Amino acid sequence: MSNLSRRQWLRTAGLASSALPLMSVAGKAASFEGFLASLNHLPPGIIAKLNSNENPYGPSEFVRKAITNAFDKACRYTFTETGSIVEKVAAKEGVSPDQVLLTVGSTEGLKITAIALRLFEGEVIAPAPTFDALMTYAEAMGGYVNRVPVMNNADLSIDLEEMERRVTANTRLVFICNPNNPTGSILPAARMRDFCETVSKRTVVFSDEAYFDYITEPGYPSMVELVKKNANVIVSRTFSKVYGMAGMRIGYLIARPDLIRRIRAVQIDQPNMLALHAASAALADQDFYRFSLQKNAEGKSLICQTLDSLKLPYVRSHTNFVFFKTGKDINGFIRDMRTQGIEVGRPFLPLSEWCRVSTGKMEELEVFKKGLLKVMG
Repeated sequence: MSNLSRRQWLRTAGLASSALPLMSVAGKAASFEGFLASLNHLPPGIIAKLNSNENPYGPSEFVRKAITNAFDKACRYTFTETGSIVEKVAAKEGVSPDQVLLTVGSTEGLKITAIALRLFEGEVIAPAPTFDALMTYAEAMGGYVNRVPVMNNADLSIDLEEMERRVTANTRLVFICNPNNPTGSILPAARMRDFCETVSKRTVVFSDEAYFDYITEPGYPSMVELVKKNANVIVSRTFSKVYGMAGMRIGYLIARPDLIRRIRAVQIDQPNMLALHAASAALADQDFYRFSLQKNAEGKSLICQTLDSLKLPYVRSHTNFVFFKTGKDINGFIRDMRTQGIEVGRPFLPLSEWCRVSTGKMEELEVFKKGLLKVMG
């Protein structure tokens, strides 16, 4: 090899060899399993992560095998795969496939609805506080959000009467999260159905049902019922909660075919190949579905028992979290809980003394119990 060709080779090889010390160190200092574990570390000092309404038990083993089996398809685009998943979702919801749109988490569905309905040219009516992804996106584009405070009652209920009263010709969408995030309460079934049916004759009603699976009231209706009647209603669902797939980012919208077409026209992207196969498997895994609901019920029971012992008011929850009144400024309370190794929910103004805590694993909730007793003691 000539000096020139050797130098050229070394210069090229240097790019690759620069990684060798890292690999060597990794091999000596930590196993590959250790590296993977490091990716799951909580923030420094945090033992119990109870701030994002995640299901820490998922994805199920059945779903994990489906994800692994789908690796060979990860090199392919998803065009030929979405149809079968859409059909399964449609069958689950009792609608036709042209009434379903898969989205990158339900959040994408919320935001592209804001684009499709041109909310930046009009008004959105929404409760406050609630899950604000659609509203903040509309505001960022120049739209106006007419926020209606939740009622000052035991359930912090959404004030449907006031929301309906505020509907005008300029209202492009009325948003309802039911069960509501962060309060965890649900609306009376008949009242919710009547409101959506009535208001949808004047404008679009968006029903965010991310937590619908956790509702414990028998026979409680989804607003998919109104979609089946061709009402001006959009429903969003997600695989992030009961299915334990928040990091997979997959959800869906259900609406009339014409609304689905309008929203699909501005869709940013589609769920990835692994998420599609994970969702398909999750729909079939009823054992894990029941397991998630059971563990969630156990977690809520422990949280509520702790709150009862401290005589702290809380809202009866139909979700995977509990909203309770601390009697303290929420920002200070969050800091105090962090000193105990516990991460709880962010502020939800104007309810500045209320805290949202998620139902994590039971060992995390035992940490929460001890920490809360100390902070409130």
